[in-house]
Amino acid sequence: MDFALSSDQTAFQDSLGRTLDRVLPMERLRAIADQDAPCAADVDQALNELGLPAMLVPEAFGGLGLSVLDAALASEALGRATAPYPFIASALTALALAESGDEALQTLWLPKIAGAEARFGLAISEVSSGARLNGGVSAKGGTLTGRSLFVLDANGADAFLVADDSGALHIVAADAKGLTKTALSTIDRTRSVGELSFHDTPAALISKGPQGLRRLTDVGRCLIAADTLGAAQGMLDRAVEYAKTRQQFGRIIGSFQAVKHLCAEMAARLEPCRSLVWYAAYAQDALPEEATLTAAHAKAHLADVGQFVARTSTEVFGGIGITDLLGLHYAFKRIGLNRQLLGAPERARRDAAVAQGFVSGAEV
Repeated sequence: MDFALSSDQTAFQDSLGRTLDRVLPMERLRAIADQDAPCAADVDQALNELGLPAMLVPEAFGGLGLSVLDAALASEALGRATAPYPFIASALTALALAESGDEALQTLWLPKIAGAEARFGLAISEVSSGARLNGGVSAKGGTLTGRSLFVLDANGADAFLVADDSGALHIVAADAKGLTKTALSTIDRTRSVGELSFHDTPAALISKGPQGLRRLTDVGRCLIAADTLGAAQGMLDRAVEYAKTRQQFGRIIGSFQAVKHLCAEMAARLEPCRSLVWYAAYAQDALPEEATLTAAHAKAHLADVGQFVARTSTEVFGGIGITDLLGLHYAFKRIGLNRQLLGAPERARRDAAVAQGFVSGAEV
């Protein structure tokens, strides 16, 4: 049995990587990140042409109908380039709509997502990550009231996928009555994050109960773990390349035992993460009974390993590693935000314990 990626998947990831290298050199990334809202039409167009918005949209609605594993491979490549591209929110919205059974909403939104004509923000953090002070959204009579914090890909969104306190999922148009949008500043300058305030805001229900939210949280954690994997791998590769060329005391620093150990330890911790992320993403479609557990493990473990690689690779560069000159901090901070999105490691491990029956949901 072959457990490797298919030739099509490998070719897609290679093509995406080459495109990102071409359209997003460090100078371009720095210019985009220095804007008030990290986005760029040329980068978006190049990635849209590769079909990224259409990946999880069914073929019947103009999409590619690909798997969560395929989306995770895209997320890994985007993380490696620290690309300022709104992928995760629209991908999860496409998945939620495709599985909702609501033909009217599917016909309205899925072709637009596939054609990059509509962009979504993701507002499910209040439930999937745990309640925050003054946060939470309640639904009543087709309207929403409350606040949703840390909305991913909020800038320029045409609509939002929102979870209420019960776990039900709703779609809210960006220009809906009673909706107030506020941009939030985070450590990650390659992503847009916002806050939504609802005041009897009209919303279209697409999923009742917590099942739909559970599915989105699991898939989202896989995509975020893949993004962290890519960002960490990019930092490791740059550290190794630097160690091969940088001289100190008349010697290449990669010849020093201490530097060798740093690079070897990063590689030893990161390499097993690849199969962990790939398996977790594969399980979302093929092994639903393992979906929550594997997604939680992948999210929690990559958060810790990514943090270690980010810190250690920066140390290889010495003092220059923390400056803006190299741009390492974009990946460093992206890994930091990924650690918190859709649940910090503690929350993910709590969900894993519940999934395995070690504790009940009420005990933690």
